Amino acid sequence: MDRFRRRHQLDRVVVINVSTTEPAPPPHPAHAGLDALRAALDGREPVLPPSALAAYAALRAGCPYVDFTPSTGARLPALDALAREQGLPYAGHDGKTGETLVKSVLAPMFALRNLKVRTWSGINLLGGGDGANLAQPAANAAKSASKQRVLAETLGYAPQGDTRIDFVEDLGDFKTAWDLISFEGFLGTRMRMEFSWHGCDSALAAPLVLDLARLTAAAHRAGRTGPLTELAFFFKDPLGDAPHGLAEQWQALRAAVDALGPRGEGR
Repeated sequence: MDRFRRRHQLDRVVVINVSTTEPAPPPHPAHAGLDALRAALDGREPVLPPSALAAYAALRAGCPYVDFTPSTGARLPALDALAREQGLPYAGHDGKTGETLVKSVLAPMFALRNLKVRTWSGINLLGGGDGANLAQPAANAAKSASKQRVLAETLGYAPQGDTRIDFVEDLGDFKTAWDLISFEGFLGTRMRMEFSWHGCDSALAAPLVLDLARLTAAAHRAGRTGPLTELAFFFKDPLGDAPHGLAEQWQALRAAVDALGPRGEGR
């Protein structure tokens, strides 16, 4: 990272993790404190999952870090301490590009109209490398948990139902999601809603990655340190105490962009 920055004569480098989802790691004492983490790494213990090791390297190199996956990344308390020590911002987790994007719009609608959601189940079909990786049970579980969190956070309760992810090699870089929602209204009247989403994963994700690079670089330039909770608009499982409804996330993002002011100098 240092060589890359020097070779291209850059003022700053933002590291964005877009690798495949990794299983959630078991807890380790070194994850909680920066001193313990450094001691463990000096002893060459395998205490960090790959995404967190990449975050550690980025922060040590003075680079803000963004996790576009549901992997651990900079979520560990020890890495939060390192980011603050280095004066760096970080953001995440898990880019919101398809089914969960729709959930973050529909769930507030049910809540605002006081329509009780009884069940919400989804089936996701996708191909490509990401789909192949998510065929592994541990990675699949980490991704599914990230996709479901928006419902409990937005509705204030967790409706019955699950999100399932299946690998369909023939789909390639495209993905399809089908959701079934059952809800009740006035006098307990039972109703339901269904929706389908068909999208190209890379085409949906690429502009978000570009925006995140620009916004995180601007936050770094402005002296921001620690988690960028106002970037929740981009993520399924955003950091910190952030709203999960898309409209509120958009308002927070606009306010943050206005606060950052003009772009300023630097590349």
